Amino acid sequence: DEVILRTEMALGAVGLPGFEKKSAYHLSLGQKKRAAIATVLSMQPDILAIDEPSSNLDPRSRRELIKVLRSLPVTKILITHDLPFVVEICKRTIIMDEGKVVADGKVEEIFSDGALLEIHGLEIPYGYSAPSLLPTL
Repeated sequence: DEVILRTEMALGAVGLPGFEKKSAYHLSLGQKKRAAIATVLSMQPDILAIDEPSSNLDPRSRRELIKVLRSLPVTKILITHDLPFVVEICKRTIIMDEGKVVADGKVEEIFSDGALLEIHGLEIPYGYSAPSLLPTL
């Protein structure tokens, strides 16, 4: 009974209610990523670590994943090169280069330092500028 309840709650949390019996073969990549997150959420973790969560997602699936991750009441550790994705979800960011922490702080401070990003192999995507990446509050 508890397994069923946790499964239903986790799938609901990621926007996949009623998908308990769906085969993974019939899910889109975005749905598969959200189902994988639900698998972890069913274990009721305090921390959720995800590697390259936005890779290979179409814009709609990417937006759905952003909504899901924003809504989760757990600490999220995202490993990604997708800076706009980070801006959408995170308040704090850490930049690592060759296994070492080279920057740790508020997203708006770190991403406003173009030289820091460039030195460590990151770049603002084409069509963006550092200020346009940042949320307007």
